[in-house]
Amino acid sequence: MITKVRTVLDPVSDAQREHILSAPRTSDAHRQLLNNLPAMNAVQWGGRAQRAKLPDELTVAAWNVERCLFPDACAEHLEPIKPDIILLSEVDHGMARTGQRHTTENFAEAMSMAYAFGVEFHELGLGGPTELTMCTDDFNTLGWHGNAILSAVPFDRTAMVRLDDHGHWFAGDSGASDPEQPRVGGRMALLAELPTEMGSLTVVSTHLESNADAAHRHIQFEILLDAIDAFAPSGPVLIGGDLNTGNHMPPDFDWQKETLFSLAENRGYSWEFTADGMTTRPSLITPHPDRQMKLDWIAGRGLDCMDCGVRTSVSEAGQPLSDHDLVWATVSLD
Repeated sequence: MITKVRTVLDPVSDAQREHILSAPRTSDAHRQLLNNLPAMNAVQWGGRAQRAKLPDELTVAAWNVERCLFPDACAEHLEPIKPDIILLSEVDHGMARTGQRHTTENFAEAMSMAYAFGVEFHELGLGGPTELTMCTDDFNTLGWHGNAILSAVPFDRTAMVRLDDHGHWFAGDSGASDPEQPRVGGRMALLAELPTEMGSLTVVSTHLESNADAAHRHIQFEILLDAIDAFAPSGPVLIGGDLNTGNHMPPDFDWQKETLFSLAENRGYSWEFTADGMTTRPSLITPHPDRQMKLDWIAGRGLDCMDCGVRTSVSEAGQPLSDHDLVWATVSLD
């Protein structure tokens, strides 16, 4: 569990980049690379919270924003929900395809919130074919891509949990490495303890593996639940994010074949915080109109669900903001 906090993440040097490119595509080599990149072993804090404590009834949103091409528009799109906490996945920091922006910082500023950001991948390439058309440069200034938590109140503490250190997208022995998009890192989760009028609340933003089967995601979720127990042995918990449920099960993409749901229930979590309905749609980066999946979830422990829903990721102007719709829940800590 990584608890180190930084206000700025160290960039990858030219020498480190060359070492990554020349390293053997093995799990052992990947673990060594991962350990030697400071930015991948810290959580970045920034932004500014507007309140001291959360109320006993609050709203959380979980959204895979697909690189976060439009942070200001995404913030505007969330206005009707008025979330106190936003759990984000697939946010860029210093990537050409998103104008080299720190999209989490931009999003948090537009929402007047504090943020915690953790690196999932250091990407050495510019992205896939549709992303190349969006690049403002032929290089990434930083190449960070990860998950984030936005909060209306300050963080008491945070932690990052790596669900994959073996290099699923790097190592040749993993079966999922991509020579066209070289990267270091793997799926991870961010944990944060937040102050409320009723005591501490733990929230988790996570992103499980897409290029794997249900058994792989089961293992990742078990690692996450164990980490949460170590971070917050008692008290209420909210977990939200893109769990990629059924993503490796075409043509029906049957999320009900996943075993992580019963795993969580056996550990005291409920899935009642997630509304019915699919959560994917065509976007500028992912134009797949026939692929309908339910990937995005919120689970809770020690909380009551007052209301929940799925909000389209198409803006009022008709612009697709992501290939994922967002899920939200209003919960009570009573």
